[in-house]
Amino acid sequence: MNRTDRIAALKAAAKERILILDGGMGTMIQRHKPTEADYRGERFKDWPSDLKGNNDLLVLTQPAIIKGVHEAYFEAGADIIETNSFNAQRISMADYGMEALSAEINLAAAKLAREAADAYTAKTPEKPRFVAGSIGPTNRTASLSPDVNNPGFRNISFDELVDAYGEQTRALIEGGVDAILIETIFDTLNAKAAGFAVKKAFDETGVELPLMLSGTVTDLSGRNLSGQTPEAFWYSLRHLKPFSVGMNCAFGAEQLRPPVALLSKVADTYMSVYANAGLPNEMGEYDETPEDMARAMASWAADGLLNIVGGCCGTTPDHIAAIAKAVAPYPPRRIPELEPRLRLSGLEAFVQG
Repeated sequence: MNRTDRIAALKAAAKERILILDGGMGTMIQRHKPTEADYRGERFKDWPSDLKGNNDLLVLTQPAIIKGVHEAYFEAGADIIETNSFNAQRISMADYGMEALSAEINLAAAKLAREAADAYTAKTPEKPRFVAGSIGPTNRTASLSPDVNNPGFRNISFDELVDAYGEQTRALIEGGVDAILIETIFDTLNAKAAGFAVKKAFDETGVELPLMLSGTVTDLSGRNLSGQTPEAFWYSLRHLKPFSVGMNCAFGAEQLRPPVALLSKVADTYMSVYANAGLPNEMGEYDETPEDMARAMASWAADGLLNIVGGCCGTTPDHIAAIAKAVAPYPPRRIPELEPRLRLSGLEAFVQG
């Protein structure tokens, strides 16, 4: 199945049922308890800085671990897996002095996920599996100053973000992904840069993929770090015409439901949700069990909030299997038909009339 056929199959599947996204990558990596030596591998054994924690690097040094995680999520019932490339743009890679490896890491991440997806599609041709290229928010924010004494200061520019995201996107496309997922969006301006970069990469490569957006909230008021409400967040990014929009990460399933419900009412595209398994406890563990999350997601599905559902931090293949089973009886959310109106965004949304 070529990429054009896979994209058509993805769009067809989304009309028929709630699609299952994978769960936490970092959670599964930590089960292997990788050491500094594992992160380095043979190739980077003499690298001048510590590399432990650079999970994206493992696609080069421990590819079997990453591919095994992908396979475990497919076994659990996932339709879509994410590439292990969340922090693989050169801005975040600068923490390890690995900016020059960004394209290589993204390419390797995409190829690993593609191999796993193709293998499972071959096993069940009636249920093709898909790969979303993961693009995280970077460790910089374009909207806010990191210096409380200088509110006008920025440690990253829009153009720098565009360059970094563009390099990442082109490598993910080359590696064979079926969609691009801009995720854990805490700063809308960062996401605007990412969206611009992705669309530019589509033009440059001649390959246009479904674009998925997933924001996150930073407090229980339901706003992101930029201060925007879910509605304003959507109106800020609606021009990108994404395949899906949604929420991920945050505090846990129940705490994420109110902003998701608000977003679901105004987003005239597919909705995705993949929450954390709660917040880490004092031991660094996540307390929401597969049964807890499955019960919550079944309720969301019954209320017509879901088109795509998975898990974020703390979730495992057990969580994904339970969620997949719980939402299977329910139809996918119906996309609302919104009448044409002027819709603007600041921190709040404005709808004329």
